[in-house]
Amino acid sequence: MAITTTLELSHVWLALAGVAAFYVSRTFYRLYLHPLSGIPGPKLTAITRLYEFYYDVICNGRFLFQIEKMHQQYGPIVRINPREVHISDPSFYDEIYASSTRKRDRDRDSYDAFTLPYSMIGTMGHEHHRFRRNILNDFFSKRSVLALSDVVEERVVKLMQRFEGFYKDQSVVNLSNALAALTSDVITYYCYGKSWGFIEDEGFRSDIHKSNEENTQHCHFDRFFPFVSEAIRKIPLRVLALLLPGKAAVWEFQAGIFQTITMNMHHGPKASAKADRTIFKKLTDPSLPAEERTLRRIQDEVFTLLGAGTETTASTLMVMIYHVSQDEGIRDKLRNELKQIMPTPTSAVTWTELEKLPYLTAVINESLRLSYGIIMRLPRVAPTETLRYKDYAIPPGTPMSTSTYFVHRDSTIFPDPDKFDPERWIRAAERGQNLTRYLVSFMRGSRACLGMNLAYIELYLTIAHVMRRFDFTLHNTKPEDVRITRDIIIPGTERGMLRVYAKVTGMMED
Repeated sequence: MAITTTLELSHVWLALAGVAAFYVSRTFYRLYLHPLSGIPGPKLTAITRLYEFYYDVICNGRFLFQIEKMHQQYGPIVRINPREVHISDPSFYDEIYASSTRKRDRDRDSYDAFTLPYSMIGTMGHEHHRFRRNILNDFFSKRSVLALSDVVEERVVKLMQRFEGFYKDQSVVNLSNALAALTSDVITYYCYGKSWGFIEDEGFRSDIHKSNEENTQHCHFDRFFPFVSEAIRKIPLRVLALLLPGKAAVWEFQAGIFQTITMNMHHGPKASAKADRTIFKKLTDPSLPAEERTLRRIQDEVFTLLGAGTETTASTLMVMIYHVSQDEGIRDKLRNELKQIMPTPTSAVTWTELEKLPYLTAVINESLRLSYGIIMRLPRVAPTETLRYKDYAIPPGTPMSTSTYFVHRDSTIFPDPDKFDPERWIRAAERGQNLTRYLVSFMRGSRACLGMNLAYIELYLTIAHVMRRFDFTLHNTKPEDVRITRDIIIPGTERGMLRVYAKVTGMMED
């Protein structure tokens, strides 16, 4: 018996010694023999992803700001985990996020945060992504967006009517909810040919906005443990509603949409003609391969479009109102310019006309700069190229990344980067400087944001109508409510997603 026990203990110690030897040898390799061993950075990040795990999962989205500290200590290129480098240099941005003439894949370790593996954003390979993007490319062209501008304008006018009601009642409006209701209504129409009337809801309820908020709370957990989100999908909806009400609500909402559209597609030529102009119809086109038309594939793609089409544009509008409402000089200059083509507060105006206004465009650019879009780093992999950054070689297959946060806050390009200063764009244009090359809210390259034109028409029309007609005074909103301290895919604050509350304190009559 004693001999058996001794043998069992010796096997345990042998196993422990083997495990220890593995980790010691792996640590030695990563520090001294790995192809990235010459890239500067903390030794701990080169050894293990536990450092990243701690700041992103335990501390809820703070690793990006640790990367910022790394750059301050080690310079513009840093090894941020055993296999990824981060480069904080706007001049290298187009090498990372290259055009379609150069092959770039995605790296699954980061994109698992979205929990949408069958969507474009979850598509890793360059060629497969190009195929999926081409399905919808024409739908988001400027020509196609202009063709549906009356839908956007109708929703914007409806929101102005709601703001008029807030002015008369002198009640507080949650701008996060109000603006997300607008963008949700627009993107649901684009996807399904029907707006869901979120603007008309008394509290601007949007299942899409609610789901986005819930998803961002555990995005980094999903990134490290992607199998959990897949397991959740198998939970019955009634049980899921108790565990994750936001996610259950949006899935139930999508189920209702699919049912509605399926019925419309089978009720005569008029309904079918309308369905032909929707993203849903494009994604279910029988000419596509069968694997591209599965229910899961369509759900993932549409959910990506609903989420992206709602949140980032709404946040940009909210950031604009927050800053402009606190600076009468900016507000008055913008309003005076708008009066040139909007002689009355309710004048109709087109996107084409608004694009020609330099100060309005400057306000939009500055709002995009300080709202960032997706703030999370989105790595790219050059599968066949060895890239060089200064004296450092980046071997093929290496995930490399940066973030809009670093580009938009580069003080050599945007002095006093925390200041909302539309004039910086006017001054740059007068100097002949193309400052917009550093505006990367929609990213660039072969995987730039598909919905950029849709976002721009919403921004131009909404800002024009809002600022031509209304004055806002912030209510129970402090600087920390819009100060970015967390990376939760989109910018986050100490309290979660950005929140701005205001009263409509002025309504222009002329």
